[in-house]
Amino acid sequence: MLACGRTEEKLAGLGVPYRVLDGTQPEAVAEAAASLQPLNGIVNLAGSILLKPAHLLTENEWQQTIATNLTTAWATVRAGAKAMMATGGSIVLMSTAAARIGLTNHEAISAAKAGVEGLALAAAATYAARGIRVNCVAPGLVDTPLAARITSNEAALNASKAMHALGRIGTPNDIASAIAWLLDPEQSWVTGQVIGVDGGLGRLRAR
Repeated sequence: MLACGRTEEKLAGLGVPYRVLDGTQPEAVAEAAASLQPLNGIVNLAGSILLKPAHLLTENEWQQTIATNLTTAWATVRAGAKAMMATGGSIVLMSTAAARIGLTNHEAISAAKAGVEGLALAAAATYAARGIRVNCVAPGLVDTPLAARITSNEAALNASKAMHALGRIGTPNDIASAIAWLLDPEQSWVTGQVIGVDGGLGRLRAR
């Protein structure tokens, strides 16, 4: 296993081998993937939360959102496919429930993650003959540091819980277990899927 990211302090706390790199730089991602041979699984966990309507987004905010979410996903597919061409394997990307439903002020992140889903579907078709599976996990709101601005506000947190049919936001383990399932070679017949792990947010209106 090799964990990669931009912040050494966070990586060092994981207790696994790591490499500091910028996921928006495709050659850096490719070098990391190539250092692990044979490589049988690669996951892109990059994400961001920028809640602004389109008319208030700056060009820089838009470009950063696309780079953080879509460019890193492409770099992951590119690197993973090259490394797994002869052996097959599993590529897992991160989308969001907001890519499939209209949520207020989600224009940038919804567009970026919808692009990730399109990338995953096309790559799944392209590399299927090589035994490379490509899938997406699409969470709802998850209790992580990235979501702290929402989860630390009681009113915002309660409103978010109410949007999810199961009445709660997600935990990191909810998402990790889905990723682990997709990485498992036993799921050798699962590819081209966008799996909602979202408490029903993307499909249900139970309240």
